[in-house]
Amino acid sequence: MNQIGALDEPDSGRILVAGEEITGLSRKKRTLLRLWKVGFVFQEYNLIGVLSAQENVEYVLMLRGVPFRERRAEARRILVEVGLQGLERRLPHELSGGQQQRVAVARAIVSKPAIVLADEPTANLDSTTGAALLDLMRKLNAEHGITFVFSTHDPMVMERARRVIHLRDGRVEREEIRS
Repeated sequence: MNQIGALDEPDSGRILVAGEEITGLSRKKRTLLRLWKVGFVFQEYNLIGVLSAQENVEYVLMLRGVPFRERRAEARRILVEVGLQGLERRLPHELSGGQQQRVAVARAIVSKPAIVLADEPTANLDSTTGAALLDLMRKLNAEHGITFVFSTHDPMVMERARRVIHLRDGRVEREEIRS
């Protein structure tokens, strides 16, 4: 996941993201790739503790230079989609683990990147909220072409995936392609 997200360099091989080879990119170009094409959902959320839920979601849009009113409206819209209406002003420590996870997902998808890398995106969610979140991700895939790559142990995530690659000791063990 770190290599796909241009956080780490591979020892060998090639990685393409949105049709662009990212192996060997300069640090600056990797940073720009992450800003414009990659969203992240970290297992530990990585929310900014001094920013509200809404401000955490707005953050990537601010970095992209999106005007205040536009980014505020988009952040509110996506927070409603992930079931966090009414919690926009809360700081991360004022939210449950599941709510923090949904803020992290909202932040990853608000800019409609080409790819979202999600480490255990449903880990702290109840099954109903997790299913709704996966439905939202499927909708974003269909409507905006966002590719989601999950690292997960959750059978619900794997059941909904179109392609499942099973890894063992860092190597592909088997692959399943579903319709």
